Amino acid sequence: MSANPPAAVIVLAAGEGTRMKSKTPKVLHEICGRSLVGHVVSAARELGPEHLCVVVGHAREQVAAHLREHCTGTRTAVQYERNGTGHAVRMALEELGGVDGTVVVVCGDTPLLSGGTLGALAATHAADGNAVTVLTAEVPDATGYGRIVRDPATGAVTAIVEHKDATEEQRAVREINSGVFAFDGRLLADALGKVRTDNSQGEEYLTDVLGILREAGHRVGASVAGDHREILGINNRIQLAEARALFNRRLLERAMADGVTVVDPASVQVDVTVTFERDAVVHPGTQLLGATHVAEDAEVGPNTRLRDTEVGRGARVDNTVADSAVIGEGASVGPYAYLRPGTRLGARSKIGTYVETKNATVGEGTKVPHLSYVGDATIGEHTNIGAASVFVNYDGEKKHHTTIGSHCKTGSDNMFVAPVTVGDGAYTAAGSVITKDVPAGALAVARGQQRNIEGWVARKRPGSAAAQAATAASEKAGGES
Repeated sequence: MSANPPAAVIVLAAGEGTRMKSKTPKVLHEICGRSLVGHVVSAARELGPEHLCVVVGHAREQVAAHLREHCTGTRTAVQYERNGTGHAVRMALEELGGVDGTVVVVCGDTPLLSGGTLGALAATHAADGNAVTVLTAEVPDATGYGRIVRDPATGAVTAIVEHKDATEEQRAVREINSGVFAFDGRLLADALGKVRTDNSQGEEYLTDVLGILREAGHRVGASVAGDHREILGINNRIQLAEARALFNRRLLERAMADGVTVVDPASVQVDVTVTFERDAVVHPGTQLLGATHVAEDAEVGPNTRLRDTEVGRGARVDNTVADSAVIGEGASVGPYAYLRPGTRLGARSKIGTYVETKNATVGEGTKVPHLSYVGDATIGEHTNIGAASVFVNYDGEKKHHTTIGSHCKTGSDNMFVAPVTVGDGAYTAAGSVITKDVPAGALAVARGQQRNIEGWVARKRPGSAAAQAATAASEKAGGES
């Protein structure tokens, strides 16, 4: 929480964002597992404001529903007609019933804005006794941005001049307006009532408040962001991708600073909700999404995508896709494994190459090495499932459960037709279709007896390559005898 918590933070999220060319409202586009407006709300929460109000307009029902689900504790104000930023802030103040104290106004499409930068803005506003404090940034190229003009003696902001209106001297200024402000709440409400609409857009501009307050003798100050990239707004898919790369790098650098090895940060993507323990290792080509957690000494990747998955200490996950799975301590998964929701792997278990699991609990030390499907099943400890096994769980209408005990050895090319139970210590023969329960310690054989029909190829495929090879082999065998 900020040392100078504001009375309110107002997030402007009413715009349509036509340049995104999307049916999804601009502020609901995501980077790193969170919507644009969600990132802004998260940063605003760090200030500990008394009120947090989001102004909605375009697709307001969809945006409001998103806020209720993902940004609990926020209030919404509706801007039914998009009549400018000043009008949007006025709608928020009316929703809040007036605010006595500092009001911070932020844009809902600036996902890189941090709580620390907003806190510095609020602190500067309080320390300098400003009527309004502008968050500014010094950028390498200010083309197209509104320039900050300061009083050389006091450092106070005297004007914000748009690029098209700036003189050559003003265009040389690299300090720009971010569109983020801290206001005295009472003075803001009064000044908004004086904002005019005699401009080319016929809208109420929030920036006009600065001139109104300055003309009334109040001080307008500025707080400079430490990193100009924080103020970047998102208007199209190109900027969305650029912001995602910047935010992703920020998350990875934070993880690496805390003791995580990321072998190739340029090829790794993480969501803001992903957590790590120290000495975890992330290999190239890996995506870690949702509430995924990677424990100490675990290794994930390369070429792995995990969503809402828990990776236990010392586990190894290679070339794997997993969703809502739990991978136990020291377990081995992959390569080319698919863990679907409900998978729970015990300590030191193994899910090998081309194995798919779903709603499956696999016990400690149990191995499913290759080419198998395990669905709706419970497997005990230290059991080995043979290659090319299929847990037949669906009868066309309902799913059924298979239980295999501990210390079992099941043969290759088995089918377990659920519901069925294989007892502890039991064996099943290769090629078996198991439809009945197998008692503990028993051997189950469920296949037809092999029968060899002599001379079948010669009779049914005369003159074929197979027939010729068989004849040659018979002649050779006869000669040797």
